[in-house]
Amino acid sequence: MNDESLVSETTTPAVAEVIQEKVDEASNFITDVKDYFLNILPLLAIAVIIIVVGVLFSRLVSKIISQTMKRSNMDNAARSFIVSFIRIVLYVIVIIMALSVLNVPMSSVITVLGAAGLAVSLALQSCLTNLCGGFIILFSKPFLAGDTVEIDGTVGIVETIGILYTKLKTFDGKSVLMPNGKVTESKLINYTETPTRRIDMTFEISYESDFNKARQLILSAVSESQMILQEPAPIVRMSGHKESAIAIDVLVWVENDNYMEVKYTLNETVKRLFDKGGIEIPFSQLDVHLHK
Repeated sequence: MNDESLVSETTTPAVAEVIQEKVDEASNFITDVKDYFLNILPLLAIAVIIIVVGVLFSRLVSKIISQTMKRSNMDNAARSFIVSFIRIVLYVIVIIMALSVLNVPMSSVITVLGAAGLAVSLALQSCLTNLCGGFIILFSKPFLAGDTVEIDGTVGIVETIGILYTKLKTFDGKSVLMPNGKVTESKLINYTETPTRRIDMTFEISYESDFNKARQLILSAVSESQMILQEPAPIVRMSGHKESAIAIDVLVWVENDNYMEVKYTLNETVKRLFDKGGIEIPFSQLDVHLHK
């Protein structure tokens, strides 16, 4: 017998033994998996039932809360967000209950959720700021859709109040999205919160013109407008002595919808009456003197 035959006879039983060992391991693994699923099957069925019932219950609770909020005349955006938030919280509770039935360690789940929440909060910090600002706007209601407001120097009509952004429509037709975080931090002027608004105007006349006559002409221009309110009474008074003019303040009250129309009309009427009455409106002049 040569060396090759001896090696072959020695190796063959060893290979067969290794193969048999691997087959036994695979068989044991399959058996363990089958036993595990057979043991966990009742718990899995209970977990599925909990998820199905929990989802149906969550939807029912969300619907009841939505209808209750609708009867309280809450803003649509606020109602939608609150209902969605409550539904998500209920879904999370249902999932945790199902995992606990399957004997999943809750400490690990809570740790993972906490870490994920921290990572999301850091990544979406600006969005969370806007989200908090949206809550403040929707619940404190400094303005409503349709109000004319000035936010951070931008004047426009509020079109929509969202969770993250407030949309304004400016008077020149532009759509402006204001982050709610910035809205709550900026100076806010609501021009339509009260039904009336005062127009503050200043007219200037030369020192050579008759102040009393100019004042009467302005009062007649005020009386011509049916949109100017008589209560509070209009005020037409001298407000200052400038370098080349006498300043006359005109303070009149109007309804919010008539603000711009009255302002334009009053400017035009006063100019017409001044021209007709010989009241001079001063303008900048430059005198040039030539010396030989």
